[in-house]
Amino acid sequence: MARIDLDLAHSYQRVARSDADYALLPLKITFEDGGAYALLGPSGCGKTTMLNIISGLVQASHGSVCFDGVDRTRDTPQQRNIAQVFQFPVIYDTMTVGENLAFPLRNRKVPSAQVRERVGRIAEMLDLSAVLDQRAANLAADAKQKISLGRGLVRPDVSAVLFDEPLTVIDPHLKWELRRKLKQIHHELGLTLIYVTHDQVEAMTFADQVLVMARGRVVQQGTPAELFERPRHTFVGHFIGSPGMNLLPVERRADRSLWLGEHVLPGGESLALPEGPLILGIRPEYLRVLAQPGPGVVTAVVQRVQHVGTSQLISAQAGDRELKAHIAPDAPAPAPGAQVHLALLDPHTCFYQNEELIA
Repeated sequence: MARIDLDLAHSYQRVARSDADYALLPLKITFEDGGAYALLGPSGCGKTTMLNIISGLVQASHGSVCFDGVDRTRDTPQQRNIAQVFQFPVIYDTMTVGENLAFPLRNRKVPSAQVRERVGRIAEMLDLSAVLDQRAANLAADAKQKISLGRGLVRPDVSAVLFDEPLTVIDPHLKWELRRKLKQIHHELGLTLIYVTHDQVEAMTFADQVLVMARGRVVQQGTPAELFERPRHTFVGHFIGSPGMNLLPVERRADRSLWLGEHVLPGGESLALPEGPLILGIRPEYLRVLAQPGPGVVTAVVQRVQHVGTSQLISAQAGDRELKAHIAPDAPAPAPGAQVHLALLDPHTCFYQNEELIA
């Protein structure tokens, strides 16, 4: 395994004239030896570009890639000793499952006894032991992708294992099981794993550290709990969560009052906030529905109530803004058209200026 340091930027244009010309804006990131990381973001944000630069499939147009302090910027994937698992299965259909798993080891002339031991261990972890002697061509797509995962994990000497949305072709029920198994494999084998996905559930159940990406840059790196509780950027607040954070424009005035549209928020004067326009962010999980007005409370009109299993999701209109709040699944739910009082000021409330967290 290796510690991987990136200090780079990348553009697919011959001459980059503006930020819009960069697939990756200038960044400095360290992936620690033995860590489990996820690159999370929407399509086109640069996460696969970063993965391919780490592997050596793409050479960064500016900067360097170092493994354990050694500059590997111009090295090939083979020289970097990287294993990569792609979105769709990459296997040999004419070989058996066992031969597919063994191929990366035999290609490196690993002794037969070690090959059998390692293949057996990975096959057991991925529930492939019963099909080791079957030809891969006869298996379903999700089983073939498990073989791809196994081929990436079977080598114990790799610098890192890179996953590029590897569960796309996997049955939804099996996805949950494979995420759990990858987590188990990480803990048991101590591999450095970097996982690309646009699915926040995949990222937050797999990784110890999640890098949220938007428009070619990493807007926040942290644990799943940190991303949920204290998003440092409005994009993270919006992107993480289901639904995402309520984001409301507010104004801090010279007399320290805090205004939402034409309404003052009682209690806002006690907050340490700068003067001027701000964004108030509060997650639906922390937006409390109260029986009567009070400090930091706005009145809203219920639009709809949805049962979402573990809670009821209330959508309510406050002026020209829609707010969402979770309440307990067995709590009495207000009817559409009813007025509710929503507490915006809470210990979990965040404030943003120029999209960045300030309080």
